[in-house]
Amino acid sequence: MTRAFELTVNGRQVRIETHPNTSLLHALRNELGLKGPRFGCGLGLCGACFVRMDGQVVASCDTPMWSAEGRTVVTVEGLEPGEGLHRVQQALLDEQAAQCGFCITGIAVNAATLLETNPDADEEAIVEALDRNLCRCGVQRRVVRAVLKARSGSACHVTPEDAG
Repeated sequence: MTRAFELTVNGRQVRIETHPNTSLLHALRNELGLKGPRFGCGLGLCGACFVRMDGQVVASCDTPMWSAEGRTVVTVEGLEPGEGLHRVQQALLDEQAAQCGFCITGIAVNAATLLETNPDADEEAIVEALDRNLCRCGVQRRVVRAVLKARSGSACHVTPEDAG
């Protein structure tokens, strides 16, 4: 049994017809064509599918559509209104913080949400906030450095011992 769900995604009102238990991730990717949130573990444990729903970071892989109705969802594609990149996205690029890139979209959503709620987040707060994001490539130090750069707006300089 399918039914219509209305919600706001990246600032746009959308209507999605699907089964109530369909995951938000499935609807975002397959119904709306938003490929930023990715399927990782399917259990809400890895962070590859993270989106912001009503200001909170959630795992879209285990969020059923019935719980998303009437809510506001922001994916990595909608972090920055308009054509530009969000400062976190730009810092991740500047610091070459992604290796394979699979997890980085969930990291960007989580980091952007952190900086919106805690603009003065220190390194410890950033590490704690990103603890739910798994990265198998080992670029966590680069990610933290990029988020610190996005927070402060200052340039970060990578030394050979920091690389990696």
